Amino acid sequence: MHLHILGICGTFMGGIAAIAREAGHRVTGCDANVYPPMSDQLRALGIELIEGFGADQMALAPDVFVVGNVVTRGNPLMEAVLEAGARYTSGPQWLAEQVLAGRHVLAVAGTHGKTTTTSMLAWVLEQAGLEPGFLVGGVPLNFGVSARLGRGRCFVIEADEYDTALFDKRSKFVHYRPRTAVLNNLEYDHADIFPDLAAIETQFHHLVRTVPASGRLVVNARDEALQRVLQRGCWSGVQRFGTRREEPGGLCARGEPHAFDVLRGSLKLGRVEWSLLGEHNQMNALAAIGAAEHVGVAPEAAAAALGGFVNVRRRLELRGQAGGVKVYDDFAHHPTAMRTTVNGLRRRVGLERILAVFEPRSNTMKTGTMKAQLPWALEEADLSFCLQGAYGWSAREALAPMGAQAVVADTVDALVAQVLRAARPGDHVLCMSNGGFGGIHDKLLAALAARRG
Repeated sequence: MHLHILGICGTFMGGIAAIAREAGHRVTGCDANVYPPMSDQLRALGIELIEGFGADQMALAPDVFVVGNVVTRGNPLMEAVLEAGARYTSGPQWLAEQVLAGRHVLAVAGTHGKTTTTSMLAWVLEQAGLEPGFLVGGVPLNFGVSARLGRGRCFVIEADEYDTALFDKRSKFVHYRPRTAVLNNLEYDHADIFPDLAAIETQFHHLVRTVPASGRLVVNARDEALQRVLQRGCWSGVQRFGTRREEPGGLCARGEPHAFDVLRGSLKLGRVEWSLLGEHNQMNALAAIGAAEHVGVAPEAAAAALGGFVNVRRRLELRGQAGGVKVYDDFAHHPTAMRTTVNGLRRRVGLERILAVFEPRSNTMKTGTMKAQLPWALEEADLSFCLQGAYGWSAREALAPMGAQAVVADTVDALVAQVLRAARPGDHVLCMSNGGFGGIHDKLLAALAARRG
């Protein structure tokens, strides 16, 4: 089968491409913007990439056009597909029909931590010899790729609540029909498609409705929104995590995030010792352990496997050092994720200075819905630098409560110049964006190196 994938450079659609290629299909694809890590992965797989969405791509005559959710009406290629009556489908639907059918699907849902927790779970199952397939919204460094078909019966997938495609407005995750579902946390996000938190809770309950009675829901016990989701109806077994120790049956941690015992109630099940920091990663670990147990991996073995886990690319990833300044890359874009990321770096570097550099690029941030939370998200940074885009709201006004601690620039080059003026040896520059950020990491490192020279 020949698939032509529209929007192929998104992490999800790029994963679809990788799995389809591994399954023996011919894969081509197109996108408007190409940036690492997905572009590197696709080229390494020998997948032909076409820049743009020209209608002339109809000449490829694929068996099916697989349409990503970045594609809208008015897109020249999509309009040509519709006009020709050509066969098309969404990424989630193609995956469900061609890959997930008949397998034990373990789906990881939540506003934050999906990518990391999915990667942890895949690694635990791999270490247990289960040879899982997986699709992750990033590149797990333990595997070096974001997706693979896998030889075992298990398939681990990052389960996104964002809508499926222009012709299917259901959340992606309702296509997956998991037998094991992790509900990691739930906050308001995706302001471009959801009017409020209650609307997202409804979608999460649609996911809960697809889990069979013999399945398992692995649920964050501390999250009030998730408790409301379950109160609407629950037909499967529930493993709660993040519970108090006196609560029987729940998974909890005892110790620091980098070295802790895993408990069920007061009974010790295993111990995790690793390089990751932050309570959020401790919670992610508990979720992965609870999900892995449902497919037969003992918590002791799962905890031991996590000792060898290496985090995903673009998760506090050190991109380089120049002039005594370290430059990091992180995918954080929601204010809560930004705050968690800055806190994680703060725990690592102590009193050394953190310069947070970010662009409010996500669809939610572009609406300005969460602009008031930005000072809160950045309060542990010593200085903050924001790229002002065509958002329809003023980043300068939003960051005004931070006074001289916040700087705003209208271009990436201007932002680099401002960071360069402020940075000094021993500083940590943390760049946060869910996109390529105009190559700011390499520009900063080059400028810092030139300054040193």
